[in-house]
Amino acid sequence: MPHLSKGYMNLMIPIAFALIAAMGNAMFALGQKKALGMDNPFAFISVAAIVCVLLTLLGTPLFGTANYQKVIAQNGGWAILSGIGLFLTYLGFNLLYTRYGASYYTLYAVLSIITTSLGVGVFFFKEAFNTYHWMALLAAIIAIVLFSLGNRVSSV
Repeated sequence: MPHLSKGYMNLMIPIAFALIAAMGNAMFALGQKKALGMDNPFAFISVAAIVCVLLTLLGTPLFGTANYQKVIAQNGGWAILSGIGLFLTYLGFNLLYTRYGASYYTLYAVLSIITTSLGVGVFFFKEAFNTYHWMALLAAIIAIVLFSLGNRVSSV
């Protein structure tokens, strides 16, 4: 077996974590798209969120003792912000997937790259953003343009 560089191995763990999130997202998209017609999208989102909370509570002990009072005391504001973010994510996904389909995930993914990488990473946390990052961002914007063009062509 060829020697694997340390950089390659350091990238494998984040890729594995991203794959877990991607698989969960695919399941989330499939569930929302296959759910039968609902008058109120919040009903489906609520049930999905309850399942998520229950699984999270079951998984919590795998990472050690949970001190919820400490979490609230030290990070309550951030937990509220994150909860609002999860709500908006659930709502946006539901509206996007049920009305337009999973293929529109491209729009979410690219907009998420832009808002999270620039908004949170660069502007809030002052993370480094080099030439390769800017080229990737440009490629993401081009992806939105190509996606839009693809939708026009398929509808003609």
